[in-house]
Order: sequence, then structure tokens, then C-alpha cells
Amino acid sequence: MKIQLLSCDAARPDRRAIAKMFEEIADGVDSGLARELTDVLLDGSPVDIEVTTSTSSAFRALRKLSIDYELEE
Repeated sequence: MKIQLLSCDAARPDRRAIAKMFEEIADGVDSGLARELTDVLLDGSPVDIEVTTSTSSAFRALRKLSIDYELEE
């Protein structure tokens, strides 16, 4: 499933937690890419990720971190 992450609405976003979330839920994302994607998202640009396992956990993690997202076809 493709998910487009639109923005992070947290007052004080936790960069480390967001990067860890990328590593855990997104397919093919290592720690370096996770940090880069975190910077892109927090700078205000959308980020596309692919999630194939544990989609309910992915949605829960995104909500917990106050990340707005859209499902892509």
C-alpha cells in the first residue's frame, strides 16, 4: 500500500521518533534514508512510502506522531 505523508502537525515534532517510525513501517528504508525523509517531511514537503506489512500499526504510528497522510492508489 502506498501512503503519502503530507505534514506533521505536532507542536514539537520528535525527529528521532519519526525516523524510527520510517524504519519500522516503510519498505526498504534504512536509518540514513529515514533521517533524510524525516527532514523532507518536517520541511513541509510530502513524502511517499510503501507499506506492505502491518498496515494497522503503520496508521497507528502516524496518528501518534501527528502526521497527516493520504492513501494512494
